Amino acid sequence: MATETVAKPRTSLRVGVQKFGTFLSGMIMPNIGAFIAWGLITALFIEKGWIPVPALGGFGTNAEGAPNVGLVGPMITYLLPLLIGYTGGKMVHDVRGGVVGAIGTMGVIVGAGIPMFIGAMIMGPLGGWTMKKLDAIWHGKIRPGFEMLVNNFSAGIWGALLAMLGFYGISPLVTAFSTAAGNVVQFLVSNGLLPLTSIFIEPAKVLFLNNAINHGVLTPLGIQQSLEQGKSILFLLEANPGPGLGILLAYMFFGKGLAKASAPGAAIIHFFGGIHEIYFPYVLMKPILILAAIGGGMTGIATLALTNSGLVAPAAPGSIIAVVAQTARDSYFGVILSVLLATAVSFLIASVILKASKTPVGETEEDSLSAATSRMEAMKGKKSSVSSALVGAGGTAVMAGPIRNIVFACDAGMGSSAMGASVLRNKIKAAGFPEVNVTNASIANLTDTYDVVITHQDLTERAKPATSSAVHVSVDNFMNSPRYDEVVELVQHSNSAGAADAGTSAAAAPAAAAPAEAVPPSDILVADSVILNGTATTRDAAIDEAGRLLLDRGAVDSGYIDAMHEREESVSTYMGSFLAIPHGTNAAKDHIMKSAVSVIRYPNGIDWNGKEVKFVVGVAGINNEHLHILSSIAKVFTNKAQVAQLEAATTVDEVLELFGKVNA
Repeated sequence: MATETVAKPRTSLRVGVQKFGTFLSGMIMPNIGAFIAWGLITALFIEKGWIPVPALGGFGTNAEGAPNVGLVGPMITYLLPLLIGYTGGKMVHDVRGGVVGAIGTMGVIVGAGIPMFIGAMIMGPLGGWTMKKLDAIWHGKIRPGFEMLVNNFSAGIWGALLAMLGFYGISPLVTAFSTAAGNVVQFLVSNGLLPLTSIFIEPAKVLFLNNAINHGVLTPLGIQQSLEQGKSILFLLEANPGPGLGILLAYMFFGKGLAKASAPGAAIIHFFGGIHEIYFPYVLMKPILILAAIGGGMTGIATLALTNSGLVAPAAPGSIIAVVAQTARDSYFGVILSVLLATAVSFLIASVILKASKTPVGETEEDSLSAATSRMEAMKGKKSSVSSALVGAGGTAVMAGPIRNIVFACDAGMGSSAMGASVLRNKIKAAGFPEVNVTNASIANLTDTYDVVITHQDLTERAKPATSSAVHVSVDNFMNSPRYDEVVELVQHSNSAGAADAGTSAAAAPAAAAPAEAVPPSDILVADSVILNGTATTRDAAIDEAGRLLLDRGAVDSGYIDAMHEREESVSTYMGSFLAIPHGTNAAKDHIMKSAVSVIRYPNGIDWNGKEVKFVVGVAGINNEHLHILSSIAKVFTNKAQVAQLEAATTVDEVLELFGKVNA
């Protein structure tokens, strides 16, 4: 769960390395699927693979006598580095930076003639950053009509220069570095010193510095080694699930309270799901347990070295499933043995420590685990996506820190989500937590910076990839969903607990205020756009009727009405309390000329996907101009007495007055 907490700026070396590691992993992790694809193709089709195929594995000659190129070589030489370079550039300067970064990466690839993963990690961000600086020079100075010409040629010219820089300047340096790093690794292997790396790697994992080590150094070197030898031990230095599993098993047998009860579930997530951070709080509860992780890690590495075993590609996440899937054909015995022995040694050491240690007087295991989870997330810099499995009771998760940001997300981010946000915002304020920021957004614009994400049940799976660290709540009724009370309860528990743990108060730092709703122009809702007796008898006809009112106002073009139907087919706009608010998709914003709202009452009701609707509110919004009126409408429809007044209204003015003079 991600959250913004009030804390002192942290400028320690650990945080700096952590941020650097996060940036490096940000280039690798989105492309892990491509690494896995390459690993599977390599394991299956090379000459020593399970199913040798010359045309795919790149060995032997074809019918004309020419050497087979195959997929393995081109993928590792060109595809993977280019993906990394593009991703690195995109992280710095969006798609434009990604394109320039990929061009520069191509220069390094061709100049070196070997897989250039480290070169891609340099050229990708360099291309994005330099292009961003160049764009800033002429930003706002280009004559209208010449933007595309300048943008395309500037990117092309600068990309070509970067490609030449990579070819002549960067590739020799990176080649020398890769050779030196490879020699160091070979020295450690040859002298039996590689297991000692666990002394650094295992503590680094708990401190969230593993990304800088694993994805910044081990994965690029491992790929190079795998290309030359068909496998690499480096892929398992950090990813071996054995050390963490041993610690969790020790808690299952010798732990107490919540730590003992939660350890089995954590072990399943860790071992099969590959989410290693789930065991970090158990180590932080008793930091001496890091000795168990180090002992298990050293045992696993030593086993791999003695059996000459390794993986063909990275195992990400570090699940036993991913490990086995990427194991070289001749290494199954050694890899599985390394996991088992690492688990056994870690378990034995952790068991001795747990049996010899005691929980401090006045503190329960539950308190200790919650505190350790809080420390873990403080080090990580954001909430953990799996920490809810370790804390909380009674069916309500207690987050390890206060909830600051809640977002309602829908396809367009301007209708259903705005209404839901208004309803929940009022509930949370009434509960005494005005500092909680409740906003709305389109799914396309979500980022992993929220504590809680609320979506329609049909959209939850689309929202999860972009906000994997958040708690996700699915609703089927934006106006009066019972899930809102659960969210309020979660805020009450988590913010009270978080404030107590952190010792914070409102005086310590300014609370995050809810975003100010834009004051709308005076013509968003006018009398001509309110109909007390609609003529439609079906859902689609009602959408047409509401859309035509917007069209007659000059607020939208005809394409917007089509988009309203498209939105309804994907996710219903039924809100509850006899209300539906049809609106266009996110892609239809170009069809909106100005913000406007239409209101139609259907006294006899309309069947809206099995729900009765008596009020249809058509919405077209530019920026946030319409949010004020949606907030007013939401307040009305969460009040049963006011809904009854709307049903009984005999004039348009009564309807406008009930909406709280929304145009004021």
